[in-house]
Amino acid sequence: MKSSRTVSVFALLFAAALWLLVPVARADMVPTDEVAPMGQAATEREKVEAFLERATVQEKLKVLGVKDTLLKSRVDALTDEEIRLLAGRIDALPAGGSLTYQELIIILLVAILIAIIV
Repeated sequence: MKSSRTVSVFALLFAAALWLLVPVARADMVPTDEVAPMGQAATEREKVEAFLERATVQEKLKVLGVKDTLLKSRVDALTDEEIRLLAGRIDALPAGGSLTYQELIIILLVAILIAIIV
């Protein structure tokens, strides 16, 4: 009886020791803003830097009096939230420009005149 009780106690102690060594798995919800910004912020920062390297943007910045040496340091000093806002504005820019109603009417009138003449 003592030997079976001893074996039971050792088995129980061994099981308890194994139970303490097993890591506990947790399935908590992780908010997106904790995971996504790490990779997304770097991508958006690259987008802003690529936009500022365009020749047309460089010309506009020179006209406005922004020095090239200060530009890089100021972009590096922006927070992730500011970079996200700038990248969002870059995405919202019209690709080919936008026509006013006056320009659209002139184009239509010219097209109608050409169609009538030909």
